[in-house]
Amino acid sequence: MTIAAVTPTIEPKRWLAAMARPWQRLNGLAAGLVVADLIPATGFALGLALAIGALQHAPATALPGLILAGVSLVLRGLVAQAAVLTAGQGAAMIKRRVRGDLLTRLFAGHRPAGDAMTAVVDGVEALDGYYARFAPARLAAAVTPVAIIALCAVASPVAAGILTLTLIPFAVGMILTGTAAAAESRRQFLALERLSGLFLDRVRALPTLLAFQAETRTTREIARAADELEKRTGRVLKIAFLSSGVLEFFSALSVALVAVYCGFNLLHLLPFPVPETLTLSRAFFVLAMAPEVYAPMRRLAAAYHERQAAEAATASLVETTPTPVARPARPPAPATAPAIRFRDVTITYDDGVSPVRNLDLDVAPGSIVALVGPSGSGKSSLLHLLLGLAPLADGEVEIDGLALSVAGSFTDRVGWASQAPVVVPGTLGENIALGARGSSHRRLLEAAALAGLDGDLDRRLDERGGGLSGGERRRLGLARALLKPAPILLLDEPTANLDALSEAALLPVIRAAARGRTTLIATHSAAVEALADVVVRL
Repeated sequence: MTIAAVTPTIEPKRWLAAMARPWQRLNGLAAGLVVADLIPATGFALGLALAIGALQHAPATALPGLILAGVSLVLRGLVAQAAVLTAGQGAAMIKRRVRGDLLTRLFAGHRPAGDAMTAVVDGVEALDGYYARFAPARLAAAVTPVAIIALCAVASPVAAGILTLTLIPFAVGMILTGTAAAAESRRQFLALERLSGLFLDRVRALPTLLAFQAETRTTREIARAADELEKRTGRVLKIAFLSSGVLEFFSALSVALVAVYCGFNLLHLLPFPVPETLTLSRAFFVLAMAPEVYAPMRRLAAAYHERQAAEAATASLVETTPTPVARPARPPAPATAPAIRFRDVTITYDDGVSPVRNLDLDVAPGSIVALVGPSGSGKSSLLHLLLGLAPLADGEVEIDGLALSVAGSFTDRVGWASQAPVVVPGTLGENIALGARGSSHRRLLEAAALAGLDGDLDRRLDERGGGLSGGERRRLGLARALLKPAPILLLDEPTANLDALSEAALLPVIRAAARGRTTLIATHSAAVEALADVVVRL
C-alpha cells in the first residue's frame, strides 16, 4: 500500500475569494479607492473644459477652472497612492497566512519538499499581483467606464454612443485572449513547478547520482524541463502581447473617432445631421474624458496576467489530501544469488544512439560474467540498465520473475562499484557507509578489511578524495558493495587506469566481493576477464 495525493476539486476563484475573506473590509476599501479615482479625473476634465471655454471671452475667468483642474490633479495622486498602499497591505496579510499554512504542512512532512518550496516561494508571490492590483482594478473596470460614458452623455450623447460602440468589441476581444492566456498560464506554472522540484530533488541526491554516474541523464532531464518552461513562457508572452494590441487598437480608435466627431461638429462640417451642436467647453470635456473610459481597462489588462498566474498557482497552494492507493507489491530481494535473463534487449538513448541491440543472455545464479568489448559497445549501459539509468527500448530483463519494465530498476538488490567512486566530504567510514546506511561500526571495519582498506576509518576526506590513491578509491567502491547485503554485484571497470601491481592487488578483493553473488563486470582487463566464469563479447 502506498500513498498518493489527490488534488482538490475546489475552483481557483472560490479559493482565492476564501483566502481574502478575513480582510474583506480592507480589500473593499482598496477597490473603493480605485473607483473613487473617477471623481478627481472628472474634476480635472471639467476644470480644463471650463478654463478653455472661458479663454474665448475673458482670460481672467479661466482661473477658477484652472484651480479646479490643479486641485483635482493633486487629489487624484493622493487617492491613487492610498489605493496602492491599502491593496498592498491586504495582499501582504493574505500571503502571510497562505505561506504560514504551506510551511506548517511542509515541516509536518505532508508535502514533497521540492513541490512545497516552489509553492512557498513562487506560488505565494503569484498571489501578490492578484490581490494588490487585479482585484481592485476589476471593480473599477466594471463601474468606471459606464459612469464616464454617462457623464459624457450629458455633454454629448453622440460621443457617448461612439464610446459605447467601441467598448463592445474590445470586451469581446479581451474575453477571448484572456481565456487562452489562462490556460497557458496554468501550463507555464506547472512547468515551473516541475523544473523547480526536479532541480531540488537532483541537488539533494547529487552524491547518489555521481556514485551511479547518472550525470548525463540528469542533465538531459533538467534541460528538457527547462526547454518546456521556455516554450510555455513564450506562449504566455505571445498572448499577452496580443491582448495588449487589442486594447491599444480599440482605445486609439475610440479617442480618434470622438476627436473627429467633435472637430467636425465644432466646424459644422458633419456630412450627416446630428441632434446636437457642441460648444468648445463641452467638446473639450468629452475629449478629456474619452481616454478615461479605457484607463480602468488598461489597469485591468496590465494586471490580468496576475490573475492567470494566481489561478495557475492555486493547484499547488491548496492542501492535498493523502489517500491510500493500492499498488502491486514488489517482491523482496532474494536472499541467494539469483539468475538474470536478458531477452532481446535493446538500449536506445534520447539522441538515438543504441549501444545494445537485440541482446539475449542468461546469467546463472552465483556466476561471474565479464562483459568485454571496445568502448561504446554497451558494457556500462547494460549495468546502468539494471540500475534504471539506461532506457530499455525493447525486450525485457528478468530477475527471479520480476521484470525490469515493471520494477523500473533493481537497485534494492544490487551492490554497485563504478569506475570512479564518488567521495563526499567526511570520514572514510562515512564514505563506506554510503553503501548501506545505518551499518554498525563492526560491519564497516569488516567491509574495509575485506576490500583491503587499511588505516583509520575516522580519517577525513575531501570531495576530491584527497588522501586516497587510485587503487584506494576502487577499494572504497568495492567496500561499499561488500557492505550492502545485495545478491547481485555490478562492477564497472574496477581496475581501469591502475598499474599492473595495483591491479594484481585488487583482483583478490574482486573475487571476495563476488563470492555468493551473481556478478557482472564491465572490463577491458585480461586479468579481470580471467576471474569470470563466462565472458560475453559485445
